[in-house]
Amino acid sequence: MIENEFPPEFKVDESQIAIDFDGVIHNNNKGWHDGTCYGEPIEGSLKAIKHLWHSGHTIVIFTAKVKPDRPLVDEKTGMELVQEWLDKYGYSKYITEITCEKPRAILYIDDKAYRFENWNDTIEDWDGTELQI
Repeated sequence: MIENEFPPEFKVDESQIAIDFDGVIHNNNKGWHDGTCYGEPIEGSLKAIKHLWHSGHTIVIFTAKVKPDRPLVDEKTGMELVQEWLDKYGYSKYITEITCEKPRAILYIDDKAYRFENWNDTIEDWDGTELQI
């Protein structure tokens, strides 16, 4: 981690871990389907989140499901649907915030993320092209 990565007024974020919802906590086994949160918890996700929380981290869930422009599903917002799912499966106690934006954090856990090292490797891994930078 970079020394002084967070401005002084955001030092609290030094303990924050951001976790994607679909594919990391919620199994999302039907894809978008009908817009609801229908899936089961990913095995080990609650235990891992409890461990991180008990280790002194704050946990932020990020998901496009809670975007304000998302249509209502069964008269509920995406935020309401995600919160209900977290309540149902016992995650809510450990979650500080749910957002659709990328929060400040020391770690991002996302099933669609790519560990960036440099552009040559990134493009080669993505589509096999060698940029030769």
